[in-house]
Amino acid sequence: MGRGPAPVARTAGRLRSALRHTAYPLLLAAVVLVVAATWHFHWDEGRVSPFFLVGTIGYLALLERVIPYEPAWHPGPGEWGWYGVYFLLTMAGGGLAQFGVTGAVRLLSPPSHPAVPLWAEVPSALLLGSLASYAVHRLSHRHRWLWRLHGVHHVPDKVNVGNNGVNHIVDIVLAQGTVQVALALAGFSAAAVFAAGLFVVAQGYFVHANIDVRLGRLNHVVASPEQHRLHHSTDLAEAGHYGSDLSVWDHLFGSYTWHPGRRPAAVGLQDPASFPGTGAVVESLLQPWRRPRRQAAAPAAPPR
Repeated sequence: MGRGPAPVARTAGRLRSALRHTAYPLLLAAVVLVVAATWHFHWDEGRVSPFFLVGTIGYLALLERVIPYEPAWHPGPGEWGWYGVYFLLTMAGGGLAQFGVTGAVRLLSPPSHPAVPLWAEVPSALLLGSLASYAVHRLSHRHRWLWRLHGVHHVPDKVNVGNNGVNHIVDIVLAQGTVQVALALAGFSAAAVFAAGLFVVAQGYFVHANIDVRLGRLNHVVASPEQHRLHHSTDLAEAGHYGSDLSVWDHLFGSYTWHPGRRPAAVGLQDPASFPGTGAVVESLLQPWRRPRRQAAAPAAPPR
């Protein structure tokens, strides 16, 4: 006789439970393996990065169906279409930011035998890049005009891997350009920038994924979806967590609000009418230079 529905359901439940704890380690393992293979086989880093990005999005999109945090946050076909448009704009913004500083990164790379070994250079590049990203992100929530750029990302009333790419192109140029300039001025090698960048890409999409994962105490070291959902909360008192890769800066600068089991009541804008809808792409791009229809809600201030 075949197995009954109850044992099958229990087995599926155990597998989902295991995946909630292993999904992130598997993603980190992929980062390490891709970086190591790129260095060992001397692959073109510029070609590896987009393939890794597509693979990361595919992996997380699959997890959203297997271990979703909130099934109502799954994007519909129409939403995927708009997300695709914004994704292309985000890639264009990232390309523009990188184009302006790639030459400087190459120029300022350490010599063939750097004083700092690569194993120490990579975490140093990650820390500096993360600090620069945290600073510009936090400022984007405090400065009124920068918020009119960054607020485009906060328009959706759901958080998933697809709408991580919903951004204003100028916001991406400023944010990623700041990080790239910081790394270039510090003189990190191209190899170190590549390795740190791959981790940041994985983290950026991971924290935005609509997946029910459990990192436990690791939440105090790296950012996670458990924290980033609060960053998108309509309750500004809990909408801290400006770090999307490391959470140490949120701890250091007082913007860490997460504790186990904390859930946002709702996500999106506190004042939805202050920004165009996600589907209004052209209007969203022109938003920063237009007179506000109404006084926009104050950007999320860091928790006190």
